[in-house]
Amino acid sequence: MSHRILLLEDDLAIAQLVRDVMQREGHHVFHVTTVRDALIQTADNKPDLFIVDWMLPDSSGIEFIRRLRADELHQNTAILMLTAKDTESNKVTGFDAGADDYVSKPFSPREVAARVNALLRRTVQSQNQNELRAGDLSMNLVAHAVSVAGRSVHISGTEFRLLRFLMENPNRVFSRNQLLDHVWGVSTYLDERTVDVHMLRLRKSLKPYGKDNVLQTVRGAGYKLSV
Repeated sequence: MSHRILLLEDDLAIAQLVRDVMQREGHHVFHVTTVRDALIQTADNKPDLFIVDWMLPDSSGIEFIRRLRADELHQNTAILMLTAKDTESNKVTGFDAGADDYVSKPFSPREVAARVNALLRRTVQSQNQNELRAGDLSMNLVAHAVSVAGRSVHISGTEFRLLRFLMENPNRVFSRNQLLDHVWGVSTYLDERTVDVHMLRLRKSLKPYGKDNVLQTVRGAGYKLSV
């Protein structure tokens, strides 16, 4: 799978080496030599991963990483530091600034490629944890959105929490009291019919998309989401 990588490195020979190995891995590399240009490329291309040198002409890689981590859009974007600064205190500073991994120069191109691919796999896994799926019914936990085959479904906050709990526990039957505890909270004192009302509304919202039948009533037991 191809990813967008921003390489911030002012040594052109090293940059070419890193670019070659990343391109062989199938990634698209944006190379810049200054923090100023890195910020422009970041805004324009939204990289999936950053490879950052420490010593740069106009600022430091550490300051650039801190700026990235202060930006909500890049709080979880993978960052690899690639630098000649190789003392323990340097590495601690890099990690404290927000780097996910740290490689000292001189380096093995194969090792850099392996570390980059490991970081990207970890990022993809993390992103996948932010989405729940039941067939073509999907829930984005970050955007707080529900869709069926890409079409948006509008539901209330309570129904979102109810659907989320059932999607996180597919094919398991929950009693009305269990749903009240898990969705509304154990300290909430509501009638069991509250669950029925919200389940009815949730089914009504999903019916135009043909997905109301995934919410099943199990007679004498409660409800489940059937996958």
